[in-house]
Formats: sequence, C-alpha cells, structure tokens
Amino acid sequence: QLQASGGGLVQAGGSLRLSCAASGFTFSSYAMGWFRQAPGKEREFVAAVSWSGGGTRYEDSVKGRFTISRDNAKKTVYLQMNSLKPEDTAVYYCAADYCLNQIPNRSEYDYDYWGQGTLVTVSS
Repeated sequence: QLQASGGGLVQAGGSLRLSCAASGFTFSSYAMGWFRQAPGKEREFVAAVSWSGGGTRYEDSVKGRFTISRDNAKKTVYLQMNSLKPEDTAVYYCAADYCLNQIPNRSEYDYDYWGQGTLVTVSS
C-alpha cells in the first residue's frame, strides 16, 4: 500500500514537498517513482529513485526544480518541488517497481503498486 500526501495550493514560484509512505512490501527492494496527470492529459513520468537511493531519473521539464529522495528506514519516498509553475498542476501519484537496478524505470507499465494520488495546484 502507498499513501501519498503533501499536495495543496501554492503560488507560482513556491515550493511543496510530497511524501509517500509504503507498507505491505519490502520497500528497500523497490525503485520508487512519481507520476502526474493533469486534467485532460495522459499520466506522465516525473521522477524515480532506485532501491538504494543511488540512482535517479527526472523528466526534462522538472530537472533542476524537483528532487526525489527516499528514506528506507521510514519506508517513505519524497518529492521536493521548487520553483513551481502553473503547468505543474496535476494529481501526483507515487508508485513502486520491483527493480534492483541502479537506473530506475520511467515507464508506468513497469510499476507494480500505486498510491491514490495527491492534488497539486499552482496558481499564476
């Protein structure tokens, strides 16, 4: 089970930190990813972190603004979002992928478990 939290309403240029708490599986054996879905659009990859935290991947539009991290002791993955833009408005989902590579996958079809989503709204 994955429980995402931390979404909300923020002005453009502001920051938010999303959290996703995991339970019911061996968190440290799973890569973790964040995806988002804006109204009327397909779900898209945002960022992912390897099982160890040693490898990360980002969608181009968030590079330099978002940072993904994880705490295996707390079974939690984070997404720090800075310099938010109105186009970042979406429902953000966390997901878990059983993957022991240091380069996490970016395709949603590789992910086994999904959280319920948390809404991020960025006003201009």
